Amino acid sequence: MRLASCRPIPISFMTDLPPGSLPSPPSASGAPARNGSYPPTLRQLFVGMLQVALSAFGGGLSAWSQRIVVEERRWLSNEEFLTGLTVARLFPGPNQINMAVYVGTFFHGLRGALVALAGMLLLPFTLLMLLGLAYFSFHTLPAIDRVLAGVVAAAAGMALSMGFKILGEYRRDPVALLLAAATLVAMEGFHVRLVPLVLVAGPLAMAWYWPRAGASRLPKP
Repeated sequence: MRLASCRPIPISFMTDLPPGSLPSPPSASGAPARNGSYPPTLRQLFVGMLQVALSAFGGGLSAWSQRIVVEERRWLSNEEFLTGLTVARLFPGPNQINMAVYVGTFFHGLRGALVALAGMLLLPFTLLMLLGLAYFSFHTLPAIDRVLAGVVAAAAGMALSMGFKILGEYRRDPVALLLAAATLVAMEGFHVRLVPLVLVAGPLAMAWYWPRAGASRLPKP
């Protein structure tokens, strides 16, 4: 009787993993896992940006974006999010639209940017048109103005909360605090326009934080 030949099966052991941990399966996009989660698929990216757009009724998009992208879904670290937010504020156009492009491009390139834009714009734009029609039909009612005033106050609170989160990230960096205070004084005290302020403060900040061999100017956690 002829026996079938057997091929050796390679077996890999998890010798490089810490005790009690399990290996992470590969993500759908092929990118490594980040912050204990997996990079979003295109569908998840669309739903996430849609959630940001629908949650931030009345404003506060940056605060909601940070909460959903960093705290809830854990797609980006807080440092990566703040980097994207800085880039979004430097470019023309709405900050959160630029931020959606940044997040989408970060994971899926051009396809991710288009999907993120679609999630941020399609349904909210439709709702905005419907709400606009309703407002122009009923804006003479006093209750409408009171409701909108409350929405504006809530949006201001969310924007303020985002400012405190950024402050917590750089509270140990005196240079960052000095730049922030100087920018605030220039805009509110001396009414300096945004473009010349960015052209002056931007290069100064980049020159100070530019990576140098053997030295790091970033605040330690």
